[in-house]
Amino acid sequence: MSDFEAILKAYEKSGGNREFLKSPKIASLVISGNKVLGVNRIPGLSVMAESLPDGVQVHLTIDPGTKVELPVHLCFGVIPAEGVQRILSDFEIGEEASVSFMAHCTFPNAVKVQHIMEGTIHVGKNATMRYEETHYHGETGGVVVLPKAQVVVDEGGRYYSGFNLSKGRVGKMEFDYVVDVAADGVAELVARAMGYGDDEIIVRETIRLNGENARGLAKSRVAVREHAHSEVIGITEGNAPAARGHMDCVEIVRDEAVANAMPIVHVTNPQAQVTHEAAIGTVDKKELETLMSRGLDEEAAVDIIVRGMLGE
Repeated sequence: MSDFEAILKAYEKSGGNREFLKSPKIASLVISGNKVLGVNRIPGLSVMAESLPDGVQVHLTIDPGTKVELPVHLCFGVIPAEGVQRILSDFEIGEEASVSFMAHCTFPNAVKVQHIMEGTIHVGKNATMRYEETHYHGETGGVVVLPKAQVVVDEGGRYYSGFNLSKGRVGKMEFDYVVDVAADGVAELVARAMGYGDDEIIVRETIRLNGENARGLAKSRVAVREHAHSEVIGITEGNAPAARGHMDCVEIVRDEAVANAMPIVHVTNPQAQVTHEAAIGTVDKKELETLMSRGLDEEAAVDIIVRGMLGE
C-alpha cells in the first residue's frame, strides 16, 4: 500500500471522505508524518507546504475578498506505530474573505507517536474563518498531541474553532489556544473530548477581548472514565467597552476518573462583562432513569447521554 493510500484509509477512520481529497474543485492538503503527499489549490487560495528536517512548514493565504464556497480539507497523520509529526503553520485570511476548513488528524496504529502543531492565525478585517478539527488516535493510548495556536482577529472579523476527539483513546492531549479579538470581532472556541484508561486531557483556552463590542465564547465538553484525567483552564479578558465574554464548561466523571475546571475572569474595563459557568459530575439521574425505563441497560444509557453531550 502506498503512503497516500494508507493515509486516505486512516483519514476515513477519523470520519473524512477520501473523495474530497481527490476532487480538483476542493482545496486540500495531505501530510503523512513530515512528508507532504498532496496539495490541491484553487483560485484565491495559496498553499505552500515545505518539508523540513524535523517537520513541515505550511503557509496558507486567502486573498482579500475571496469567498471559498467549499470547505478546504486538511489531512494530517502518522501511520506507523512510532514517529513524530511537527507542523508549523500560518493562516492569513484577507480582508472581507471567508473560508471554512475541515481538518482530520489520525494516528490509527499509534504506540509511541507525538503530534506537534504550532500555528499562527490572522483573520483580517470583516473576514470569517471556520476551523473544524476531528482526531482519531487509535485504541492503544500511545499518542501525545500538543496543538498550540496564536490567533489575531481584526476589526469585525469572525473566528470559529471546533475540536473533536470522541472515538478511540486520547493518550495525552494538551490543547493551548490564545485569541486576541479587536473591535466588533467574534471568537468562538468549542472543544469536545472523551477519555478513558489512563488518558490525560488538558484544555487551555484564552480569549482577550481587546476592542469595543468584541465577543468571545469558550465552550468545553469533556467526559472521562476509568482512570482518565481532565483539566479545563479557561481565561477570558474584558479589556474594552461593551466587550462580552462567556465560558461554559461541562465535564462528566465516571469510575475513578478525575476532572478539574478553572475558569479565570479578568476585566480591565468597567463597561466590559465576562461570565462563566462550570459543571462537573456524573450523568443526570433523571435522564438516566428515563432511558433505562425504555429498555436500555445503565451502560448503554450513560453512553447515549455522554455522546449527546459531545454533540454526536
